[in-house]
Parts: sequence; C-alpha cells; structure tokens
Amino acid sequence: MNQQDARPLIVTLEFDASTQEWAQRMREAHFPPERNIVPAHVTLFHALPADYRGSVCAHLDQPRPAPEVTIGAPYLLGRGVAYTVRSPALAVLRDELVSLVGQERLTRQDAAPWRPHLTVQNKVTPEQARSLLETLSQQSHPEQCHAAALRVWRYDGGPWTLLARTALTVR
Repeated sequence: MNQQDARPLIVTLEFDASTQEWAQRMREAHFPPERNIVPAHVTLFHALPADYRGSVCAHLDQPRPAPEVTIGAPYLLGRGVAYTVRSPALAVLRDELVSLVGQERLTRQDAAPWRPHLTVQNKVTPEQARSLLETLSQQSHPEQCHAAALRVWRYDGGPWTLLARTALTVR
C-alpha cells in the first residue's frame, strides 16, 4: 500500500438537495473562509483504517432507503456552533460499519459515543460563537429531511479527496 492509499478514510452524510444547500450556505456565512475547505456534512467516522476502503464502500453500496434525519437546536461547541442531528437509521448503519471494521481498529474519537451534528462555525472566538448561537437560536431551520448520499473521503491533511459517493433512495 503506498503512502497516499494508507491515509485514513472519512465517512460523511450528505443531506437532500434543499437541506444540503441550506447547510452549505450556513457554513459559507459563518465558517472562517480559510478553514471552510470541505462541503457541509455530518461525520459518521473521522478516521477509518484505509485498508477497509473496499469493504466499507461495498457495504455502503448496498441499496438502502434514505434515512430520515431530524435537525435539532443549535448548540455551542466552545469556539463554534453546530446543530444537533438525530437519525436512528443512520445510527444503525454506523453500528454496522463498526462491526465491519472492529471496535479495536477505531480511533479514540470514532470509538467514543457518536454525537452527530452539523458544524456551521468553528475555530472562532468564544464571543463570536456565543453571538452566533444567540442569533441562530432565534431563526428557523430545516427540521425534517432525508439523507441523500453517503460519501467516503481520503484525509489529505487539508481538503479531502472524494473516493466514493453512494446515493440513497427516497421512498
């Protein structure tokens, strides 16, 4: 395996088109531009072992309905703001991937309890984050949506390289 192929895999959720557009606009409006180098997403895994690429992609390629997703209230990350995300069907899919890879092969971050969220601001001052939280707490946002696709990326130290995108079927 060459050095590039050994870089960790990131697995993310892409929302349905209108929700994805909203999430991307939020990220572009509130994320520091120099740090906004990947599209809006919900992370399922931060760093899966690269040698599982084939089996992870094969598992994700199995036909499956698009899970319903609930976007909850915004909350403070400390130096940023995120929206809570809830989807029992995505949690099941994530558990399937944990079983496929094995708990012992997960990083500490990926082995911790999964708390899905959509980050719309990060790496700002605590004051900026609190101000945005106050603003967003008073605004409406999409609450019910569907997952449209799952993406597998290679971590390249900055921008990620998209390796696979699996569309989900809305019923």
